[in-house]
Amino acid sequence: MSDCCDSKPKKKFSYALWIPISIVIVFYVFHFFAPGPPTSYSSVFSDSVFDLFNKMSWGLLIGIFFAGLLGKIPRDLVMAVLGRNRGIGGILRATAAGVLLDLCSHGILIVGMRLYERGARLGQVMAFLIASPWNSLSLTLVLWALIGFWWMMAFLLLSMLIAVISGLIFEKLVDKKVLPPNPNSFTLADNFKFWPELRKYWKSSKFTFKGFMGILIEGLKGSKMILKWIFIGIILASLLRTFLTPENFETVFGPTLAGLGLTLLIATIIEVCSEGSTPIAADILTRAGAPGNSFAFLMTGVATDYTEVMSLKETTSSWKIALFLPLITLPQVIFIALLLNGIIL
Repeated sequence: MSDCCDSKPKKKFSYALWIPISIVIVFYVFHFFAPGPPTSYSSVFSDSVFDLFNKMSWGLLIGIFFAGLLGKIPRDLVMAVLGRNRGIGGILRATAAGVLLDLCSHGILIVGMRLYERGARLGQVMAFLIASPWNSLSLTLVLWALIGFWWMMAFLLLSMLIAVISGLIFEKLVDKKVLPPNPNSFTLADNFKFWPELRKYWKSSKFTFKGFMGILIEGLKGSKMILKWIFIGIILASLLRTFLTPENFETVFGPTLAGLGLTLLIATIIEVCSEGSTPIAADILTRAGAPGNSFAFLMTGVATDYTEVMSLKETTSSWKIALFLPLITLPQVIFIALLLNGIIL
């Protein structure tokens, strides 16, 4: 009998995943043994890898856990929370979830992609991702301490406004068949009752260490395509940190068209996690006196970030969806930034 009849298909080794992970691990360890002066390229690169990974790690772990948890929760319950009806209601719920979840931008990305896989509408997923530029309730409070309550509230409300508008635009584009709908979507039964179903699920759930590890493993499996781009982002950001120091940003980030243009360019190129973007954005506001540039720096990481764009492409299998993210959000960000800088009234 031929071996092909009873043999299992071999899993392909993912070079795109394991090569970036290996590079990060090597230079993370190299940080503790880096020879030469601390200003050498190898030392700066390894220090950057060490710093970025440490800042991202807790958010990634929480994101992986929530992604695994979403995989265990029945889809009916997930969609009932986001809202069964199309339009503003579901978009507002997704926006609120994006603001309130205490995750870094990379953790929120993992959860957002899992929401798409669980059947969330494209507009809801986009609103969830865009809702808060720092994507963390705790970091919102940090921003409050750095730039003051009123600027923090202005940034938060404006980012939520962009999320709602963008979510509605994406839903309209799906309705017009410009963008493909979510193939994972489904319709809740009319007689579905959220609270009785939640109590039923809660009573049937067993909270054990084995179950907890199962959730983590499930989340890790579902996050592999996202982790690939996150580790690539760590490498690229570390390279840029090696040759471009963030401390000099504020000297050229004035409230001018040139300063805004440079802000958008740097925010697009540099893969900065929310923990890193928040203090840089605060410096742009307080030292350069450019609130519009500060807001743009926070939001452009969401609107044009290559990790986000490539993750959307991987999850949705659509370049069009991925590229429509910056196409829809970036003009809104630029307009609001110009208003905040006083360039247009």
